[in-house]
Amino acid sequence: RLTTAMISDALDQCGLRAQVLRSRLVPVVAGSRAFGRAATVRFVPSAVDRPDDPYGPAIDFLSSLQRGELAVVATDESNESAFWGELFSAAAMGAGVVGVVTDGNLRDTGKIAGLGFAAFARSHRPIDYRLRMDIANTRETVTIGGVQISNGDLVIADDDGVVVVPMAREDDVLAVARLRAAGESTVLKELLAGESLRSVWDRHRIL
Repeated sequence: RLTTAMISDALDQCGLRAQVLRSRLVPVVAGSRAFGRAATVRFVPSAVDRPDDPYGPAIDFLSSLQRGELAVVATDESNESAFWGELFSAAAMGAGVVGVVTDGNLRDTGKIAGLGFAAFARSHRPIDYRLRMDIANTRETVTIGGVQISNGDLVIADDDGVVVVPMAREDDVLAVARLRAAGESTVLKELLAGESLRSVWDRHRIL
């Protein structure tokens, strides 16, 4: 189980030092974890309405989601409305989606928690986005928390934050992270057995 901390350290070692979102997106349920390929969508302010199909673009996006993907909802940190709730979560779960991260708001958070869906957001508001925001594009590169996220990049989210691994470097980064995870397991056992922190550091160079 690779954590965001392990992945962050591996990214540093690979020379990718700006892949952690600067703002911590809070999980609806503490202890949530999501690891999947980004499926990106970007919302922008809009008062345009489609009376016959007001949620058409969002329905199309949800319908495009594949098993193992993680929805990445970029809003430029908008507080105008919520952008994801219980029914979007249910549709995503049914498609095998592993979670959602957004720099905007969620709603129906108690019901999302009841579904067991991993959801990470800047905040929560009950307001519908209709006539306030609209989808500008999907499956294109977005920026959240100062980090560019392209469709298909690996995204890892847990209680510590959200980390993005560019698809072009994922093999290198994951190889380093797995080595670190194995080393940390050994270090933990030695520390719990009474070894000094200095001796463990000198032996393994892992902290």
